[in-house]
Amino acid sequence: MTVKLTVENAVQAKQEIETLESQGYSKDHIHIFAHFKERADDINNALDTKDVGMKEQGFLDSMKNMFTSRGDELRNKMESVGLSKEEAAAAEEELDKGKLIIIAHKPA
Repeated sequence: MTVKLTVENAVQAKQEIETLESQGYSKDHIHIFAHFKERADDINNALDTKDVGMKEQGFLDSMKNMFTSRGDELRNKMESVGLSKEEAAAAEEELDKGKLIIIAHKPA
C-alpha cells in the first residue's frame, strides 16, 4: 500500500514519519520530495529517510533522470514508488508551491 502526504515543513514531516513508522512503514520505504534537490537532501538526511534511487527506479530510469528537468525527474521518482502519472503530476504541483511530499510504501 502506498501513502502520499503533503506537509508544509520538516517539523510536520517528522511528525508524519513518526506516525508512518508506528503504522509499520520502514524508513527505508519512506521518501520525502521537495522541489529543490538540496532541500530534499537536507531533509532526508536530517530525518534519516531515503531518496529514491536505482533500487526503486531501475537503471535506465535513473540514467534518464540525469538528463531531464527537475519536474520530470520528480514525477518519475514518485511514479517509481507507487503514484500514478496523474497523482505524480498533482504532487509535483504541490512541490512547486514549496510544500513537501512524503510517500511511504510497503514492499510487496
